[in-house]
Amino acid sequence: MISDALDPDLLRAYVSVCRHGSLSRAAEQAGRAQSALSMQMRRLEDLLGKRLLRRTGRGVVPTPEGELFLGYATRILSLGEEAVARLGERPASDPVRIGLAEEIAISTLPEALGRLRRAWPDLRLDVVVDHSIAIAERWRDGDLDLAVATCSAFTGDAAGTWDVELLWAAGIDSEPDPAQPLDIIVYSEPCLWRRRMLEVLVESGRDYRVTLTSQSIAAIRAAVENGLGVALMTAECVRPETMRVLPPSASVPQPLIVQYGLYAPDRPNAAARAAMELLAQSLRATASPGRNYQAAGFAVVDKGR
Repeated sequence: MISDALDPDLLRAYVSVCRHGSLSRAAEQAGRAQSALSMQMRRLEDLLGKRLLRRTGRGVVPTPEGELFLGYATRILSLGEEAVARLGERPASDPVRIGLAEEIAISTLPEALGRLRRAWPDLRLDVVVDHSIAIAERWRDGDLDLAVATCSAFTGDAAGTWDVELLWAAGIDSEPDPAQPLDIIVYSEPCLWRRRMLEVLVESGRDYRVTLTSQSIAAIRAAVENGLGVALMTAECVRPETMRVLPPSASVPQPLIVQYGLYAPDRPNAAARAAMELLAQSLRATASPGRNYQAAGFAVVDKGR
């Protein structure tokens, strides 16, 4: 007999709370009241007879038992997605050509593609990871079936959009001096993040000097961790054990918001549609906490219907 604790709605709610590290942010993401989500967490703990979440000054974190259950919950939900996909329409044999912007293709989006591949082992994927401008050029040339990149690099409408917050990240022990030029670490041109970063520093009157330039996210993260300067990063890229997010101050401006889009054909085939749906699920997880998805226009639309 399947335990009531394995109710998919409870599992999804629990995974969301763990990913966001906050009941309020998870509730906002789901468009629900925080009290309703709190009741679900208490019900889950009662059903399991274990305490799963521990409150901290910054939100909630899983207990040791919660960490164990999180692994099982993630696997159960993934298996459910695979079962539905395998029993559904089989994808076409043609490869699905997908372009991902490098700055956000860290873990969430590749994880979605991994789930797609496990659901359809025979599916052929052709994935290109590059900066947003290059991805947009490939899309315009017809070389991609799906693309995920900065909206400002495209001319057409996206199937779905969402906002990503770019945070000012520094080494764990770094403290920029507002009286000195800000040491910054930037992406190589062409890069829309770099342009926005320099624009906002100029607008705020903040002096700066570029200490390192690279197209590699790994190189930029290593430079930040070793105190070479600050960089713009998504929350996903910030390692809390070696880095910290700088609050708005005389040293750094407010975080930036950049809109990304999921671009798809008017009539996607079965394989492209499956990839589109899984990417959409992951994009919801990467969106900035507290954003109103409906107001932000996030919706994967099947324009062929």
